[in-house]
Amino acid sequence: MQTLIVITGPTAVGKTALTLELAQHYGIPVINADSRQIYRELRIGTAAPTAAQQQIAKHYFVGTKSIDDYYNASMYEQEVLELLDAERSTFHVLSGGSMMYIDAVCNGIDDIPTVREDIREEMKRRYAEEGLEALCEDLRRLDPEHYAIVDRQNYRRVIHALEICYQTGRTYTSFRTQQKKERPFSIIKIGLNREREELYNRINQRVDQMMSDGFLEEAQGLIDKRDRNALNTVGYKELFEYIDGRWSLDEAVERIKGNTRRYARKQLTWFKRDQEMRWFHPDQIHEILTYISQYETVH
Repeated sequence: MQTLIVITGPTAVGKTALTLELAQHYGIPVINADSRQIYRELRIGTAAPTAAQQQIAKHYFVGTKSIDDYYNASMYEQEVLELLDAERSTFHVLSGGSMMYIDAVCNGIDDIPTVREDIREEMKRRYAEEGLEALCEDLRRLDPEHYAIVDRQNYRRVIHALEICYQTGRTYTSFRTQQKKERPFSIIKIGLNREREELYNRINQRVDQMMSDGFLEEAQGLIDKRDRNALNTVGYKELFEYIDGRWSLDEAVERIKGNTRRYARKQLTWFKRDQEMRWFHPDQIHEILTYISQYETVH
C-alpha cells in the first residue's frame, strides 16, 4: 500500500526545509498543501518555495492557478487523489499549513456542488445592494439549521451557503455529512512545532524578509484585484490599508506580524485536535525518519 506522509504545523515553523529533506531522502516530489501558494501572483507574500528549492525536489500545486481562477478544497482533494493514483511510488509527501486542504485529502470533504457563475454573480450583486444582514435573514429562512451555527459576520460563508441553497433547491446543511472517506493509501501525520517565543521570532523575521524581497511592490501590483478571494489573506490586507493611506507602513508591517502570530495559534489549535498527529521539532529529522519506518512496520 502507498503511504502519504503529511507534514504540517504553524506558519514559519520550518515545514519547507524539513519537507525538502524528506523528499531528497525518499527521492519523491512534494505535494503543496498551502492554499495561497497555489496562486502564481502571490509568490512573496505566501513565502512560496523558491526556484532553487523547486530544483531540489519537484513541487506540485505551486503557482499553478491564477487569483482570477475559482478554486476550492474540494477541487484540490480531487486533483491530489488523481495525482496520487498516477504517481505509483511507495511514499508521497504532502506539506503545508492549510487546514481545510489537508483535511480534504486525509478525510475527504463533503460533496458540495461547484457554484455556477451566474449564481455567484447574483449573490455578489445582492450583497453589494442589500448588505449582509438581509442575506443572513435569507439564510435563516432557507436553512435555519446552518444559520444557527454559521459565523454570521463572515459574509463569504453566508453567501456560499446561500449559493448552494439557490442552485440546488436544498439546504446547505443537507450536503454536510462530515463522514470520513476511505483512502487507498495509509497516512502518517507529522506535526512540527517550536517553543512559542522561537516561533514568534521566526514569524517576525519572515515578515521582515518578505518586505525586503519586495512584498509591498507585489501587493501594489495586485491592488486592482483586491476583491479576489485569494487576496483575503494576512499580509495583503494590511498592505492594502497602507496603500489606501489609512495606516503607515510601519503599522501595516506590525499588524502583519501580529495577525500572522494569531493565525499560527489558530493553526495549532486546529491541528492539535487530531489524535493521529505525532509532534516533533523541525530539527528532529532522524527521529522523524525513525518514526516513519516504525509506523510502516507496525501498520
